[in-house]
Amino acid sequence: MSRAIIRSFNLPLLQESSESDDVEEGGSGEFNGASFTGAVFNLATTIIGAGIMALPATMKILGLIPGIAMIVLMAFLTDASIEFLLRFSNVGDQRSYSGVMDDSFGKPGRVMLQVAILVSNIGVLIVYMIIIGDVLAGKEEYGIHHAGMLEGWFGINWWNRRTFVLLITTLTVFAPLTCFKRIHSLRITSAISVALAVVFLLITAGITIIKLFTDGLMMPRLLPNVTDLSSFWRLFTVVPVLVNAYICHYNVHSIQNELEDPTRIKPVVRSALAMCSSVYVMTSLFGYLLFGDGTLDDVLANFDTDLGIPFGLILNDAVRFSYAAHLMLVFPVVFYPLRVNIDGLFFPAAPPLTSSESDLRFGSITAGLIAVIFLGANFIPSIWDAFQFTGATASVCIGFIFPAAVILKDRHNQATRRDKTIAIFMIVLAVFSNAIAIYSDAYALFKKNTYIFPI
Repeated sequence: MSRAIIRSFNLPLLQESSESDDVEEGGSGEFNGASFTGAVFNLATTIIGAGIMALPATMKILGLIPGIAMIVLMAFLTDASIEFLLRFSNVGDQRSYSGVMDDSFGKPGRVMLQVAILVSNIGVLIVYMIIIGDVLAGKEEYGIHHAGMLEGWFGINWWNRRTFVLLITTLTVFAPLTCFKRIHSLRITSAISVALAVVFLLITAGITIIKLFTDGLMMPRLLPNVTDLSSFWRLFTVVPVLVNAYICHYNVHSIQNELEDPTRIKPVVRSALAMCSSVYVMTSLFGYLLFGDGTLDDVLANFDTDLGIPFGLILNDAVRFSYAAHLMLVFPVVFYPLRVNIDGLFFPAAPPLTSSESDLRFGSITAGLIAVIFLGANFIPSIWDAFQFTGATASVCIGFIFPAAVILKDRHNQATRRDKTIAIFMIVLAVFSNAIAIYSDAYALFKKNTYIFPI
């Protein structure tokens, strides 16, 4: 491997301040490092995405007690896996996740990670754009038209059609926000994004409390309803959903590289995980309390009906709008590591994207990725099945399997027996549960698309 390529792995993802960076920061002078609060919000925004909508359904499968316990367990395992990466990046003098993988497994390890991030993040961003289109412009499903918010407010017009709405959103929101070269520049939009997730939570909690005192609510199940082997295996299908809900590993090093004090990255990670876990537990609890066994896989779809309370339609729109706006602001934070890893995959020896000589490459990669995501969101009618097969698998690799593999390889003899025990548990849990989830999805698709002949 050439010296240039080796050197590119060890370079920080973001260089020291330059003139262009000063302009980007508003002309306020030299960039002296990101604040602790800004770093927490950026990491929390990376974590909280579309996965939050699937968490109430995990409560329906697991019951309240195991469901909350699993959310907390996944937070601890996520913290452990990130700690593995940070420890080995410090020992190996690496400044990125791909650098850690290259240090442990060489070029194949680095390429595997970059491909996993490519698959996972493109899938996630297409899902985000499809959901935004569904919320604002509506959708057709099984011959039934679900009106979007704009159609409900203004009626059917050419300017609130799905393609046009997504085009305007891409040009006015996604394009400007994805042009920042520093992830720290997104700290304000990240804070707003977390606030919108809290707004969604507060509205859901308020509706639940109103329903509790007016109509009453059914007592939710505290434990899973296991009646046969099939229902037992179904319990494991929630693991990929929970892993997806906590994926943020690909942004940790980028955030650390920008911190004013990089040694504070562990408190940043734990603060973000604590914030997100609290939001997840409360969203799951109130969402499941409100809809019970009628909770859908995407709880947002439950807010498409009359809630039977005063101002129910207004609250429905508030829930849907806050979530769509939240996803718009999450988009650039997830896009950032996608661009960095695409660049590392195809241009490993080139100067960093933040350098002035890389402006053309930066713009070309950004425009190309946005075009691919836009086309995917418009021409793929439903990607949920594909997302479960590709995104969930790639996310499990990024969050559990790769960090655990680094520990078991233990190239620098830094892993303790406890570390290796946790790593083995991560791999077994990830592989076993994901295999069951993929089999379950494949079986459901096969059953849906075939006839059953009597024997």
